[in-house]
Amino acid sequence: MSKVDLLIVKPGSARKQYSVFKDTLAAVEPPLWGLLLASCAREKGYSVSVLDAEAENLTPDEAAAKIKEADPLLCGVIAAGSNLSASTQAMPGASQLLGLIRQAVPGLKTFLWGLHPSALPERTLKEEKPDFVMQGEGFSATLGLLERLKAGRSEFDTPGVWYMKDGAAVPNPREPLVADLGSLPMPAWDLVPMAKYRAHNWHCFDDLDRRTPYAVLYTSLGCPFDCHFCALKALFGKPQIRYRPPEKVIEEIDFLVKNYGVRNIKVLDECFILNRAHVEKICDLIIERGYDLNIWAYARVDTIDPALLAKLKKAGVNWLALGIESGSEKVRGAEKTRNYTQDKIREAVDRIHAADIAIVANFIFGLPEDDLASMRETLDMAKALNCAYTNFYTAMAYPGSALYDDAVKNGTKLPDSWLGYAQFSEETLPLPTKHLSSGEVLAFRDAAFDEFHSSPAYLAMMGEKFGPKTVEHVKEMLKLKIKRKYAAGAGK
Repeated sequence: MSKVDLLIVKPGSARKQYSVFKDTLAAVEPPLWGLLLASCAREKGYSVSVLDAEAENLTPDEAAAKIKEADPLLCGVIAAGSNLSASTQAMPGASQLLGLIRQAVPGLKTFLWGLHPSALPERTLKEEKPDFVMQGEGFSATLGLLERLKAGRSEFDTPGVWYMKDGAAVPNPREPLVADLGSLPMPAWDLVPMAKYRAHNWHCFDDLDRRTPYAVLYTSLGCPFDCHFCALKALFGKPQIRYRPPEKVIEEIDFLVKNYGVRNIKVLDECFILNRAHVEKICDLIIERGYDLNIWAYARVDTIDPALLAKLKKAGVNWLALGIESGSEKVRGAEKTRNYTQDKIREAVDRIHAADIAIVANFIFGLPEDDLASMRETLDMAKALNCAYTNFYTAMAYPGSALYDDAVKNGTKLPDSWLGYAQFSEETLPLPTKHLSSGEVLAFRDAAFDEFHSSPAYLAMMGEKFGPKTVEHVKEMLKLKIKRKYAAGAGK
């Protein structure tokens, strides 16, 4: 890399976040937001590079050496993970890299971007010591910083930017959100090693040898819902959604297919199946081209449109990730945006399965009203639904969420380090409930994952749907055990 105006860096922190799953099961995802920031700067005439230390499998020291070699005017470190909410657990890697940058390239101006920094800008600025913290999307903020640095300015009156002056944090107003997503340039895909990205194992259960190449794209930004456990509004300011023109979406799909042979695609949208006209237009454009795509996207039980399912399947949407969260009506009833009935859940699942679309069912153990009986209800529901893959998460008080605000207000014990917010690390420390300790919730989660994915009914269904090779893959997956420091019974 030669000297550039802007260098965007994704730290290589996946090994700590994903533990034993990192090398074989977890996805290696392109830093989509970093690529968007890079493309916006490049469109305005700035020279830009991207360093994905995770995809390149670089150690923190190697990444710092690459940054020194690039000698940028401004270096942006991206604290994000496989989705926007996976930012807090990426902070240890970002923090380590920032420290090494200060040693290797004294005086280099750095900024930290991510949902976590947006939620805790002042704390992040003081603890992690970047020169700047972005609060919000960062598109105009990045351009404002570059403009001022180029001009040799020492005052950074740039909306969306926090910085230190005379020992105090200086805030600026939040930057305005981009009103027209069609005005954003395509992510800078040419700046990253596309051959090194890999889909999740379950995403390719139909062909486990075809997990690369892989891309992530967005068709909307934000979410109109305000779930108690979600921190998304910290990035966008409030619950809201904006749509990217379908013509821009298909332009990007065309580019990815023709230039990189991409088949596996994740739709980043918090809820893709929401606006029927938007989704239908995107599907029609894909179907017209006859692409052989393998797409997965997020949906909600209460946004499934039966009339759309056949078209989604024809367009290559083979997987929908469905946020069910709990099998207990009592627990779901306390989450205002998830208060749907057992029958509604079953109806949605049956309709999706009837369209030959596989489901990733997402559940959370340890929501405030959970006890052992309600968590058992959740596991029993998961087994009855028997979806092709099931994620069992533990409730985390991510900064920016109402759960975090409640935990701070009530003095609830939170993880000692940001790595404790990672779902699959040794340091994982979920929230306690009104009835259970953190350790009890975590131990139940790990046992539930094994019980579900090893059940005879599940393995029989998988054999029928995907074949014996995938069944053996699942069995091998179950041999990988996460070390847990805080699970009930750990160390005994």
